[in-house]
Amino acid sequence: MENKEYKKPSKEELKKKLNQIQYSVTQENATERPFQNEFWDHKEEGIYVDIISGEPLFTSNDKFDSGCGWPSFTKPIERKVIKEKADFSHKMHRIEVRSKDADSHLGHVFTDGPLEKGGLRYCINSAALRFIPKDKLEEEGYGEYLKYFKKRRMFSYPTFFTFCFVSIN
Repeated sequence: MENKEYKKPSKEELKKKLNQIQYSVTQENATERPFQNEFWDHKEEGIYVDIISGEPLFTSNDKFDSGCGWPSFTKPIERKVIKEKADFSHKMHRIEVRSKDADSHLGHVFTDGPLEKGGLRYCINSAALRFIPKDKLEEEGYGEYLKYFKKRRMFSYPTFFTFCFVSIN
């Protein structure tokens, strides 16, 4: 990740820039309704950035359907872009996830994610995110993140290494 500076605008600027739910979620630690948010079932390739600062947070490659009604990811785009904080609200102990630079409330991380991908589920509010499609990354200044969407070449063996096993009875 480039060393771009991602800054948090003033409270007054945020109130002008964000709608009510975006402000409540990111600034007041609210939670949007499940299954009634922009990205819970979103499948397009691209990256998700902090709606406040534009800091890249997650890729669509790490998004999965957890059935919870919020966008869920197995990991952040880079570990250093988020902060985790103990959250004892609602008579529960959870781990809150916040963006590093803008300190936006994003959601929570749980240990019930896919085991084959590390076992974590980052349950994130859509209202805290802005999606940038893969084909707009360069145009919007996120070209360095195209590397997450390059197709891997499959190695193919030359035909002389192919074996055919025949059983003769």
